[in-house]
Amino acid sequence: MRRLAAAAERAGVELRLDADETRKHGLRPRPGVVATDADVVNDVEVCLALGGDGTILRALRLYAGTGVAVFAVNYGVVGFLATLDRDEADGGFDRAFSADFDRLELPAIALATGEGVQAAINDVSIHRQIGCRVAQLAYAIEGEEVGSVRCDGLVVCTPAGSTGYNLANGGPVLAWGVEGYGVSFIAPHSLTARALVVAPQDRLTIHNRSYDPVDVSVDGRPAGQVEPGGQLSARFLREASVLAQVPGSSFYRRLREKFGRLSS
Repeated sequence: MRRLAAAAERAGVELRLDADETRKHGLRPRPGVVATDADVVNDVEVCLALGGDGTILRALRLYAGTGVAVFAVNYGVVGFLATLDRDEADGGFDRAFSADFDRLELPAIALATGEGVQAAINDVSIHRQIGCRVAQLAYAIEGEEVGSVRCDGLVVCTPAGSTGYNLANGGPVLAWGVEGYGVSFIAPHSLTARALVVAPQDRLTIHNRSYDPVDVSVDGRPAGQVEPGGQLSARFLREASVLAQVPGSSFYRRLREKFGRLSS
């Protein structure tokens, strides 16, 4: 945090910290640094996210629809969404403050539930509750039922989120820039259940035909449940958030480096 403040001072920009970061680091306001007990408003030029993918996703959701780019430095384990790794932070801060980065528009999944519409930058997961029976989930595209599967759950992912829970399910990896979203199953009790890539204009509807409620998570955070006989729908949203990228960055190099690291 001290290095970040020093870089901001060199660049002559104002660094704003939200209430959580202010409390976490015991920060006090000083010239060039605004530490506050309130949320940071959207009239900023760039958001710096220092952490793992969970922190980066929180920043992307916070600034969704504003056009503010999230410049992420990985202080987590994988950091697939990160612009740079932690050992590149010092030069990265200077790059962020001089706007020396490309802007990558990320899509989202808009999930319609009984509690309103929520947007997922990575994925939506529906899963059976602990101690309950195996779920029975049916899914339809544009009102046409595709199948009904006994499983522990189902994941709907964006291309950015296809390397997360979806990948662990054996679902397809979607390169950034692909228009469409993936559907994969968590522990399907079937030899015929297959992952699916849905066209961007098509709406997905998921029906809970189980005896028990199923839980819903958005980007790994609880987002309600679907009662037996209930349903929810999802659709693809283009250009929901903006992720900063180093010029010349490659999705395929990132895929090799991040997941090669886990297997070494």
